[in-house]
Order: sequence, then structure tokens, then C-alpha cells
Amino acid sequence: MSDSFIEVISKDTIDRRVAELADEIMNDVDTQDVVVVSVLKGSLIFTKDLMAHLPLTFTPDFLSLTRFGREGRVSVAMDVSVPLEGRNVLLVLEIVDTGLTLSTMRKMMLTRGVRSLRTVALIDKARRRIVDVPVEYRGFQVGDEYLLGYGMDWEGRYRNLESIWAVLDIEQLAQHPETFEAIVFG
Repeated sequence: MSDSFIEVISKDTIDRRVAELADEIMNDVDTQDVVVVSVLKGSLIFTKDLMAHLPLTFTPDFLSLTRFGREGRVSVAMDVSVPLEGRNVLLVLEIVDTGLTLSTMRKMMLTRGVRSLRTVALIDKARRRIVDVPVEYRGFQVGDEYLLGYGMDWEGRYRNLESIWAVLDIEQLAQHPETFEAIVFG
């Protein structure tokens, strides 16, 4: 049963990589008038930790998307609250998978006349890409595993885990979530 769930990225490893990503961003981005757009809900924890390493002048804001239908059409559930025209925008995502959602977000941001647009993703599943999209800053590249923790959820649960876990048997999780909880929480 415990072979169904494996901690794949520890809290310490995440903390180190988030600090490194902030350094990469600071060395690369024009730090004037930066808006950090966190894509809710999954990116909230990553954004909070990343912002702790970035200048206080960076303005955090939030965007929430919904996906519906078999085609996975994306719509805006909650838009950013600040104007983006002429500003440097850093999109923050917890995970980039097929690239479809990120492609839609990038097009939307570019139509708003941003000065520059860069993306930072904690997790990149590049092998699953359907649409070629730029991800300038990547935390970790992973395979096809279903991931939980550090913002990633299953049915709204487990986002608040400080490390990242791979679920190798999603049916086991669906039928016996208490097994996963016992492994994670002891």
C-alpha cells in the first residue's frame, strides 16, 4: 500500500530551489514595475515563498481560471486587479503540463500590452507538452506522475503539504485517502 505514494521532492529541496529561482529571476528581469501574477489556487504557496526572496517593490496579484468542456476551454474566473500595460509581468504557476492553459494566459497577457512577460513554474512536465510555450524559469522537471502537495491537490485536498508526493495509484488514493494521510502525517 505505501508503494502507492512516494515523497519525490522534500521541503528542504523545494526551499533551496525556490531561492535559486528568485536569484535567476533577479539576474534576468528588469526589476522596475514588476507584477507577479499568481495563478490560483495551486500557485499560492509557491508564490508566497518566491515573493519572500524578491524585492518588496514587486507587486503580487492573482488570476483564477476555469476550464470547462471536453475541449478544456479556459475562461477567467477572477482577473488581476492592477493594470498590466507597460509593466513587466512574471506569471507564476505551480505546474505546466500540456501547455494549453499557459498558452491561453500568455496570449491574454500579451494583448494587454505588457512590457515583458516571463513564466516561472515550480514543476514542468515538458514531456507532456501539446503546445510549445516558453517557461523561462523551471523548478523541477518531472515525468507523468500525479503530484500532490505544495499547492497541488486531489479534489481540493493536500495543497498545504510542505513537500511534493507522487501518487502511483490514483485509485488507491480515491478509495483509501486515509492510507495516504497515514503515510504523510504518521
